[in-house]
Amino acid sequence: MTGKHVLITGGAGYIGSLLTSELLRQNYQVTLLDTLLFGGESILPFLSHPNFHFFKADVTERRAVRDAVKKEWKKPDVVVHLAGIVGFPACQAVGKQVAWKYNVEATKLVFEQSADLGVERFVFASTYSNYGLSENGKPVTEETSLNPQSLYAETKIASEEFLLSQKDAVCAPLIFRFATLYGISPRTRFDLIVNQFVLEAFTRRQLIIYQRGYSRSFVHIRDVVRGVIMGLEAEQSKIRGQVFNLGAENGNYSKNDIVGFVLKRMPETVVEYKDLTFGGDMRDITVSFEKIRRVLGFETTLTVDDGVREVLFALKTGLIKDPTDDRYRNAQFIVQ
Repeated sequence: MTGKHVLITGGAGYIGSLLTSELLRQNYQVTLLDTLLFGGESILPFLSHPNFHFFKADVTERRAVRDAVKKEWKKPDVVVHLAGIVGFPACQAVGKQVAWKYNVEATKLVFEQSADLGVERFVFASTYSNYGLSENGKPVTEETSLNPQSLYAETKIASEEFLLSQKDAVCAPLIFRFATLYGISPRTRFDLIVNQFVLEAFTRRQLIIYQRGYSRSFVHIRDVVRGVIMGLEAEQSKIRGQVFNLGAENGNYSKNDIVGFVLKRMPETVVEYKDLTFGGDMRDITVSFEKIRRVLGFETTLTVDDGVREVLFALKTGLIKDPTDDRYRNAQFIVQ
């Protein structure tokens, strides 16, 4: 047994539920903190596990982390902070004040409580959208200047700046800038481009494509979980105050490329292109993942084609009963 105790905020979500599953499989103790905004079905299989503890709370509450720590367990060795309002549309829907509260102020609160508890490291989920648009088509690295194109990216950058100012604290901050995720988890999301395209092609036999010229970096959620675990297991000297882009070295694709993967498995799909500029989070960049490979030895194992195949299988077999339900996307913020 590892004997390590990991506390995950937002642990019932897309990344957190799969991360919880893998940590329990590897004999970690896991405390999961979540408001269950999108329901709790994703964590039901863990409830009887002796190494699992769930605490329902909002990360904006000043004692949420302290109160979540199970009395008979030792303090957490690691806090993985995933909770927040994720994505450009959700942040725009709730407005700057609310987005700042949940994405910046909450990060400060969770970190400060973690430090007070004597937590050894603090893993923060950020985004490669912080880079904005790529200059001259050159791959962006962790040293590239940040140029946010959305409120979401602005909140992530502000959180990063706070955490990096704490890099000499006992609680070592570690920041991952994730590429665009895809794939199945206990709480799958269908508002992410690969998963969304598969769903629309399967249910409507049609794809309507906007802004087809833009390209992004993609990464399977299982590879993200592996990368996060490598980060929480790495030597402190390798991760303290460090930022890592986390994605696939050969995972940069345009929307046309994604359409091609979908058509390979559903050739009957009708594709319609509409050139529409709506502003917001427009990423057209190539990302370098050389640092995470060199420092942590991380390499991806799954491809976009793998993701399309597994999402389609889940839909065809009815493993996901009602994929149009709001709990499978972050758009729920829009109607609140």
